Amino acid sequence: MAQWERLMQLHSYSQQLHELYDRDALPMDVRHYLSHWIEKQEWQRAARDPDFAMVLFQVLLENLDIQHSRFVQEESFLMQHNIRRYKHNFQRYQDEPCVLASTILWFLEKEKEILQSAELDEQVQLLRVEQEAMETTSQQDLERRMAGLRNEVQCLEHTMICLEEQQDEFDFKYQTHKMEGKVYLTYEAVKKNQVQLLQHLVNRLNECRKSTLSDINKLLDKADDLIDILVKKELVEWQRRQQKSCIGAPDNVCLDQLEKWFTCVAVCLFQVREFLSKLEELVGKVSYENDPLKAQKPGLQKRADALLKNLLKSSFVVETQPSMPQGKGPLVLRTNIQFSVKTRLLVKFPELNHSMKVNVSMDREAPQIKGYRRFNVFGTKSKALNMAESQSGGMVADFRHLTLKEQKCGGGGKGVSLPTNSPNVIFLWHPTKASSLPVVIISNSSQQQSAWASILWFNMLSQDTKDIRFFAGSPTATWLQFGEMLSWQLLSATKLGLNKDQLDMIGHRLFGKQQNYNTFKVAWSKFSKENTPFTFWVWFDGIVVMVKSYLEDLWRDGLIMGFVTKGKEKALLKKKQRGTFLLRFSESVIGGITFSWVETTITGEPEVKTVQPFTKDDLSQVPFHEIIRNFQILETDNVPENPLLYLYPNIPKDEAFGKYYTEKGGGKDTHTKLKTLEAKSPMSDVAQGEGLEPINGPCGEAAGESWLSLLSRPKPRQTNGYPLIVELCLAVPVEALWFIKPIGEMLSISSRCQVTAMKFPLFLLISVVSVGCFYCMYGHTGVLNWCPGDWVELTHLCHLSFSSDASVCVYLV
Repeated sequence: MAQWERLMQLHSYSQQLHELYDRDALPMDVRHYLSHWIEKQEWQRAARDPDFAMVLFQVLLENLDIQHSRFVQEESFLMQHNIRRYKHNFQRYQDEPCVLASTILWFLEKEKEILQSAELDEQVQLLRVEQEAMETTSQQDLERRMAGLRNEVQCLEHTMICLEEQQDEFDFKYQTHKMEGKVYLTYEAVKKNQVQLLQHLVNRLNECRKSTLSDINKLLDKADDLIDILVKKELVEWQRRQQKSCIGAPDNVCLDQLEKWFTCVAVCLFQVREFLSKLEELVGKVSYENDPLKAQKPGLQKRADALLKNLLKSSFVVETQPSMPQGKGPLVLRTNIQFSVKTRLLVKFPELNHSMKVNVSMDREAPQIKGYRRFNVFGTKSKALNMAESQSGGMVADFRHLTLKEQKCGGGGKGVSLPTNSPNVIFLWHPTKASSLPVVIISNSSQQQSAWASILWFNMLSQDTKDIRFFAGSPTATWLQFGEMLSWQLLSATKLGLNKDQLDMIGHRLFGKQQNYNTFKVAWSKFSKENTPFTFWVWFDGIVVMVKSYLEDLWRDGLIMGFVTKGKEKALLKKKQRGTFLLRFSESVIGGITFSWVETTITGEPEVKTVQPFTKDDLSQVPFHEIIRNFQILETDNVPENPLLYLYPNIPKDEAFGKYYTEKGGGKDTHTKLKTLEAKSPMSDVAQGEGLEPINGPCGEAAGESWLSLLSRPKPRQTNGYPLIVELCLAVPVEALWFIKPIGEMLSISSRCQVTAMKFPLFLLISVVSVGCFYCMYGHTGVLNWCPGDWVELTHLCHLSFSSDASVCVYLV
C-alpha cells in the first residue's frame, strides 16, 4: 500500500498530518494528486545531484499541467485555480531544484515518522494484549462493582423516601387517632379498629426500618470490599508502577482512573452518612419500644465513618516525586538547590477546593542512627489543595520552589554525614501524611552519578519504601530485573531500550561468555563498587549520557549496534563484503563510541580495522553522522578514500545516514574540525588484539595539526657513512606508523642501515606495542629500490622494537 494511502487511513493521526501540510512548501493537494509519482522518485539522490533534480522538477511541472487539464474537463474551477497557483509557486525553484528535492524529501521523512509512531503504538498495543486483557478484565469487574454500588445507593435513596412516607403516614394517623380519641371514647369498636390500623402501620414501619438498616449494612459491606481492592491492590500497584517509572520504566502512572474510583466510593459513603443523619431525624420524630434505629444506627454510623476515614487517608498521595529541574532523575536532591513535588487527593470534591491545607516537612521520626543527617525544608511549604493546578481538575498541591538545608548540631557544628547509600525520606501530610519515595541528598553535582545508582538499585528491588537499612545488606538483582532496569535508562532517554543481543554483551562484560544469563544474579558491589572509579555503572551511565546528548536519533533509528564485544564484532564483519562497518560503544573509554570496518588484504583475507573511540570532546565539534560521512584514509596512489560503505548488515551508508546529512556535504567548517578527528588511527584487528583498544587522549604538541602536513616537510639530507635520520615530530598521530610515503621518496637502500623514524609520548606506546614484531623476508639480498610514490606499510616491511629512551625505532631491512 502506498505511503499516502496508509496515512489517509490513520484517522487518529489526521491532526498531525494537517499540521504537517499547513504550509505552502508542498501543498496537500499536490501531495494527494501526485502521490504515486512522488513516492516513486529518488528524492535523496535529487537533493545531491542538480541535474537529476532539474529533471524531476520539469516532470513535476508537467504533472501539474496534466492535473490542470483534468480539472478543466471536470469543470472544477477551484482546483484549476489552485493547481495554477501551485505551479507558479514552484517556479521559484527553477535555479535551485535541489532545494525543492530536499523539501519534498523532508515531507516524506516526516510522513514516515507519523507512520512509525502509528506502528509503534500498534506494536505496543499488541505487546500488552495479554496484560491489558487481564487488567481490562479486572477493571471491568471493578467498574461493574462500582456501578452496582451506585445503583444500590440510588435504591437506598428511594427506600429512604418510602420509609419517610410510611413514617409520615403513621405519624399523621396516630396524631389523628389521638385527637379523635377524645371524641369517640365511648365507641369501643371504632377505637379498636383504629388501634389495629395503627399497629399494622407501626409494624410495617418497623419492618421498613429493619430493611433499610439491612440495606445500609450490605452497602457498607460492598464499600468495604471495594476500599480493600482500591487501597490494597490498585493503589499498591500504582505505587509500584510509579516507583519503577522513577527509574525509567514506561509504566502508566496516570491517576485519573484511580481518582474516579476513589471519588465514586467516597460519594457513596457520604450519601450513606446523609442517610444515617436522616434516620436520626426520623427516630427523633417517631420512636417506639425495640426501635431498630436506636439499636443499630450508632454502629452503622461508626462503621461508615471508619470506612470514609480509611478511604480519605489512603487517597492522599505524592503524584510527582521530589526532583530538581536539572537533575539526573527524580529522588536525587541537592542542598540549597530548588526542587519540586506535587501531591494529590484522589477524592475529588469541588466543595473542598482551597479548604484543605498541605504542609511539607522532613521525616519527623528520623531513626536514631549514627551518621543519619537531618534536614530542614525552606520555601513555600504550605499550600491549599486546589483544582487550578491540575490539568484534569484534580485536587492537587504543587510545591515548586523548595530547598533543603542541613540541620546544625546543638554545639553549632555541622551534622555528621549520612552514609552514602542511606536515603533520607520526605513526608507530606494532611491531616495524615503521605510519604514520598526515599531520596538521596547530595551536596555537590559530582555526586549525582553515584546517587542515581543508589536510587536505581533501591527502586528496582525494594518495595518497602521506608527501609532505610536497605543498603546495609543490599539484596542481589536477578538478571531479568537488572537487564530491564538498564534498558529503561536508554528507553527513557531515547525511546529505544536494549534488545537481547545487547543485553547478552553486557552479561558477557559482567560474567564472561555464557550460554545463558537468566540464572545469574548481580550484586550491588558488581554494579557500582568493583573496579572503582571505572565501575560498571560509570561505564554504562557514560554511554547513556553520550547517546542522549549526541546520538539520540541514530540510536532510536537502530543505526548503532552499540553493545557488542570485539570478538563478536570481528565475527560479524569478516562474513561481510568490503566496506561493511558497524558502530559500537567503547569498552575501555567512558562515554566513547567507535566504528570498525572490514577490508580485504592482498591475499584476499578479510581484515577488521577500528578507529580510536570518539568522545563528547569530538562529538561536540562535529556530529557523528558527519564524521562517518567524511571519514577518509589514504589508499593506493595517495588517493583519500572513505572505507565506510555499508552499515551492517548491508545498508548503503548514504541510505542509512542520508537524512541526517547537512545540505552541502559538511562544508569548510566541518572539514576543518575533522582534521584532528581523522587523525584517530585505523587499528587493524592484528594490531588491536582481542582484549585491547587504542588509548583515547591528546596526541602531544602537534595534535591539532594534520599528520599529512607533517609528512610533507622538506626531505632531510643524507650524510656519507652515517644512517639517514628521518625527523618528524614527537606528536605525529598513529596513522604515521601505518602509511609513510616520504620514506619511499627519500631512501634507496643497498646495505643495512638504521633509521629512527619518530618518537612517541609514552602513553601511545600501548597502542604501538600491540603491533607485535614483523620482519620482512624477501628471499634475496640485492638492492631494494623504492620509487617515489610507493607506499610502505610498516606492518609488512619493518621490524619494531623499543630503544632505551622509550622511542619507537624502525629498522628497515
